[in-house]
Amino acid sequence: MKALEALNRMPAWARYMIYALIGILVLTVVESFESGDVSRLTADTASRAMLKWSVPILLAGLGGLYSERAGVVNIGLEGMMILGTWFGAWGALEWGPTAGIIIGMAGGAIGGLIHAIATVGFGVDHIISGVAINIMAPGATTFLSSEVFGNRTQSPNVPGVGQFTMPVLAGGDIFGLETPDILGSIADQEIFYLSDIANFSRGLMSEMSLFTVMALALVPITAWAVWRTRFGLRLRIAGEAPYAGESLGVDIIKRKYQGVIISGALAGLAGASISMELADFYQEGQTQGRGFIGLAALIFGNWKPQGILAAALLFGYPFGVSLRDLDGSSTHALLLVVALGLAAVAVWAWTRNAKSDVILAGSFSLGMFVWYLLSDTAPDWLPNTMPYVIVLLVLVFAAQRLRMPAADGLVYRKGGS
Repeated sequence: MKALEALNRMPAWARYMIYALIGILVLTVVESFESGDVSRLTADTASRAMLKWSVPILLAGLGGLYSERAGVVNIGLEGMMILGTWFGAWGALEWGPTAGIIIGMAGGAIGGLIHAIATVGFGVDHIISGVAINIMAPGATTFLSSEVFGNRTQSPNVPGVGQFTMPVLAGGDIFGLETPDILGSIADQEIFYLSDIANFSRGLMSEMSLFTVMALALVPITAWAVWRTRFGLRLRIAGEAPYAGESLGVDIIKRKYQGVIISGALAGLAGASISMELADFYQEGQTQGRGFIGLAALIFGNWKPQGILAAALLFGYPFGVSLRDLDGSSTHALLLVVALGLAAVAVWAWTRNAKSDVILAGSFSLGMFVWYLLSDTAPDWLPNTMPYVIVLLVLVFAAQRLRMPAADGLVYRKGGS
């Protein structure tokens, strides 16, 4: 109990670092129990793919944060991402990668503006407006593709944005000169746990795209902007107590518009990262529901940037493992990881005297463990469903710790009460 209390008193960055180290330890232990080749669980390829695939989820989640902190539920993140995929690819084809990033953000911001006009300006239900955008965006991009690309479903290949590898730690270049690869050297020593940490960390620092750097930089920028600036204070007032803010002279409608448009721009950036980085071309349906996963990351992260980052990485990890899992052994090992995680939840619930949660988490853990023992490989659909399962588990076992903005989703009318 004292250890948990001491952990809760730590700064957020320290807590998440400890969680990451514990997670890598669990993966290392699972690797040692598995008979097959599952070294991919802590390989640099797994962490590199995890980071790459988590970027759209992270950007969409951060976009949802701005909107919901302003009191507007943005279920239309998926549609805004779709607009970002098309406009990002078109901008990159016409004027280059930098223009693609800017135009992709602008495309998403247009979707955000439409959502803001409907919800803030006309008082339309937030869910209905978001669903309408999700329906409208695929139709709009299909029409634009047929008119601009001459193909209703796909664009030509678009130019990439380049990659960056951290010098010294991961062996990147400085002005064309090679630097040491410290983490790679430690990984080659094959020291239990330590080499796994080094190998996993090396993947996070090598072959990073501009989108990855931007997404990671936006986490502290968002934390500072929303919680340490006058703009952020007024934005949060709009989502917590809009009528109290109005009585103090805050322009609530303006702040709501700003939050939703920024949300759309970040969702558009997420879409551009898919078409320009993950796929190298625009293709109809390529978002594959990542906007909704971004919403799930927002809930999982308790409407905080660092929590959204942790959720995005956690959701991206199964994809990273499955990409190079030709025989299914690594994905199968994830069943044991989930079983151990649920067992830890049961222990945590026991320390809080939550008997029903102990029984529920213990039953789920036992079920996953039995599934692991009775199977040799895991089904292909498992990595795609894990993000939603994790969010459901968070809602079941930690709902009392989640706190959405008090006025999130409520219709605001100037001069009301």
